[in-house]
Amino acid sequence: MQGRKAMNGMSAAVEALRQIDPDVVAAYPITPTTGIPEGYSKLLADGKVSGDLITVESEHSALSACVGAAACGVRTATASASQGLAYMFEVLGVASGLRLPMLMYVGNRALSAPINIHCDHSDSMATRDQGWIQFYCENAQEVYDLSFIALKLSEEVKLPAMICMDGFITTHTYESVETRADNKIKHFIGSYNPKTSLFNFKKPITLGHFAMPDAYFEFKESQEKAMDLALKKYEVIQKKFSKVCDKEYPSVARYKVSQADYVIVTSSSTAGLVKDVVDELREEGLKVGCLKIRMFRPFPHRAVVDALKNAKGVAVLDRAMSFGSMPPLFSEIKNSFFGNIQSYVFGLGGKDIFDTDIKDVFRKMEKKDYSEKIRYIK
Repeated sequence: MQGRKAMNGMSAAVEALRQIDPDVVAAYPITPTTGIPEGYSKLLADGKVSGDLITVESEHSALSACVGAAACGVRTATASASQGLAYMFEVLGVASGLRLPMLMYVGNRALSAPINIHCDHSDSMATRDQGWIQFYCENAQEVYDLSFIALKLSEEVKLPAMICMDGFITTHTYESVETRADNKIKHFIGSYNPKTSLFNFKKPITLGHFAMPDAYFEFKESQEKAMDLALKKYEVIQKKFSKVCDKEYPSVARYKVSQADYVIVTSSSTAGLVKDVVDELREEGLKVGCLKIRMFRPFPHRAVVDALKNAKGVAVLDRAMSFGSMPPLFSEIKNSFFGNIQSYVFGLGGKDIFDTDIKDVFRKMEKKDYSEKIRYIK
C-alpha cells in the first residue's frame, strides 16, 4: 500500500520483496541482515507472497540455491553480510559469469579478524571485481526504491545486483519511508520472461560448461560489455522510475557541488552527515559540496569528472581498506579525476565519524593541505 511508514533498511527491503514477490528467496541468517529473511518468512506465512523460501545450511548454499533458481528462469533474491558474503565468494563469480539476474541485500559489516559486527565496507568492496552491479544506499528510502531499479536493470543486462546498506546504521535505524502503490510497482518491474531457462525443454541449454582459453576470454569480454550497457541503461531506468516516485536516483548525487571549491566524495549513510556539514559551512561562507557515489559498479567515471571538474580540492572518504594500495573509492576517483585530491579512511569496524571530522577535512582542503599518504579519521 502507498503511504509513509516507519521503516529501517531491513523492513524497507522486506516491503520491496513483498511487492516484487520473487519466486525464490534463499538465505542464511547473519547479523545485521537477519531481519530480511525473517521478514520474508512472515510474509510467506501470512500468505502475502507466493514464492518459496529456501532455508539452507550456509551462505555458500544460499547463493548456490539462488544460482540454480535463476538458471531455471525465475526471480530470485537473497541477503547476507560480512563473513557470510565472504563465504559466498566462490559462487559470486558463478552467478555473474552465467549472466544470471538476481537481487542481493548486503548489510555492510566489518570482516574478521578481529571479530567485529559493526559497519564498514570491507565485505562488499572485497567483491567489487566479481561482476556484480553494486549500489550503496544512504538511507532506508534508497534501499526501498533502488530495489526495483536494481531488479529491472539486473534483468535487462543479465547481471546480478547488490543493494548495500550500512550495518546497524541503515539496517536498524527507523525513519520515514514513502512506499509506492502495488500496482505502480508491478507495472514498473513488469513480468519476468527470460529468453533462456533450464526448464525450457524445447530449447535445452548447458550452463557452467568447461571453456578453453579463447572461449573463456569471450565470456569475460561479454560481461564487461554488459557492465558498460548497465551504466547506460541505469540512467534510463531510474528516470522511468522517477515517474513512479517523483524523484531521480542518478549514479552520482551532487549536493551543492556546482559552485563548490572543495568537495568531499563518499557513499552510503555518511553522505547524510557530510551534507549537514556542507550546509553549516556554507552559512560560514565556505564554498563546499558533497558528491555521493550511489552506483559503484559499474563505476560512473564520466559523471564523476563532470561533477568535479571545477573543484579546487577533493577529499575521498572510504569506509574500507585495500591493503598494500590506496582505498577502493579513492582509487576510482583518482582514476577519474586528476588534481588536488586526498584519501581518508574512516569508520572501520563501526567507529563513528563526527561533524568535526568532516569540517577538518574541508579546512585542510581550504589550506591546500594534501598528502600522497592515506589519512585516517580515528
